[in-house]
Amino acid sequence: MRKKIYQYVQSHSDEILSEWIEFMRKETDERAVQAVSDHMFTKTSAEFIQLVMSNFSESEEKFQERAVDFSEKIVRLGWPLTMITDGLHVFSEVIERRMQQEEKVNSNNYIEFITEVNNWMIPMYKTITKAYTTSWERTVSLQKIALQELSAPLIPVFNKISVMPLVGTIDTERAKQIMENLLEGIVRHRAEVVLIDITGVPVVDTMVAHHIIQAAEAVRLVGAKCTIVGIRPEIAQTIVNLGINLEDVTTTSTMKKGVEQALAMTSRQIVEVQE
Repeated sequence: MRKKIYQYVQSHSDEILSEWIEFMRKETDERAVQAVSDHMFTKTSAEFIQLVMSNFSESEEKFQERAVDFSEKIVRLGWPLTMITDGLHVFSEVIERRMQQEEKVNSNNYIEFITEVNNWMIPMYKTITKAYTTSWERTVSLQKIALQELSAPLIPVFNKISVMPLVGTIDTERAKQIMENLLEGIVRHRAEVVLIDITGVPVVDTMVAHHIIQAAEAVRLVGAKCTIVGIRPEIAQTIVNLGINLEDVTTTSTMKKGVEQALAMTSRQIVEVQE
């Protein structure tokens, strides 16, 4: 029966693929379908069907390699795992329905047919699911590292003057990253003045203020000066209401004022050139 199933799938691969694609377009996650072009969806679907069929003819090691490669591709496309699990289920249903219609499967051999399909699908389901999960975890890990590196960059804007723009919420883990990037950047860029811009920080509570003050203190400990810019009126009011002490920290409301102060600290100023 196993050989019979394989031969049927081989000889009717185009029809099976067309029926599988039609069903998946209707029933699967609409966002996953719309995320790629029709050509890419069809191409990737064909690759999936080929992967399923390769489990019949290839060694387990070779099949696992193909499963990993395919999983990495669909993770990049943003397809959810359900696209694969549902796809395997639909594939077996399509084969069963077509072979019954052509009377290649009947009441006499149905149990044997189902047994062979399960023996085929279940190990493949586990292999592909594991490959997808591993690829997804690796991708998320790499994205997290990249975001951490970009989440708090220290940018040199003038000689001896650098800016660290902060955007989004600041938790303990991110505060640690900010501190590391800040201190490493000061040494690397030989900065004498650092502007920490909190314009993009939506909420400044006691914990966030504590992390910012710690960063400012660390800047002074390595011999540089620090100014916090982007103190909006609502943030100033929150800081006062919370009783947070910023007496030892230089602050300004805008980046423009911060840059002017930083230039003054390094004995420079911006002047207009007369034409």
